[in-house]
Amino acid sequence: MKLLLKKNVTSLGGLGEIVEVASGFGRNYLIPQGYAIEVTKSNLQWFEAQKRRLIALEEETKAKLQLVADELEGASCTIIARATEEGHLFGSVSPRDIAQHFSQDNIDVDPKTVLLDKPIKELGIYKVRVRLHPDVEAEVKVWVVKGDGGSMSLEEAEAAQAAVATPPAPATTDTASQATTDADE
Repeated sequence: MKLLLKKNVTSLGGLGEIVEVASGFGRNYLIPQGYAIEVTKSNLQWFEAQKRRLIALEEETKAKLQLVADELEGASCTIIARATEEGHLFGSVSPRDIAQHFSQDNIDVDPKTVLLDKPIKELGIYKVRVRLHPDVEAEVKVWVVKGDGGSMSLEEAEAAQAAVATPPAPATTDTASQATTDADE
């Protein structure tokens, strides 16, 4: 199946290229996602009319992503994980965990753009590539450190700390007398 690419597609081609792909890949993924259109005379004419606008839009997107990459370049994140004494993690650190950490720092990173050769399963410092666009890539440091052994998240720890800070409501006499009568029975 021959398709005309409307966007840059990693490992396939760039904007405006005509590519040959399997019909299922074209019909089920590229066309519905808006990455390509079928090669027909009318579609070629439409693309030529829209070419300047699409190229300008692609350059604008690339420029915005370059700003994000500049912000990410040299950035680091610290992920606290439960681990054994030998440094092996219970579970692993995935691209989703890394992207979530950066989103807490107001840097939007899609987990699909975080490139790991394999999931991180040991404590240490790792250099991780983030490919925001086929032409835009950044490298970040990921520090995986051992937690204190507790399995609480940051939100749970803050909630527990707030609960300790506020004294409990005094028990009513009805509840206290109810407890003593229940114990007598």
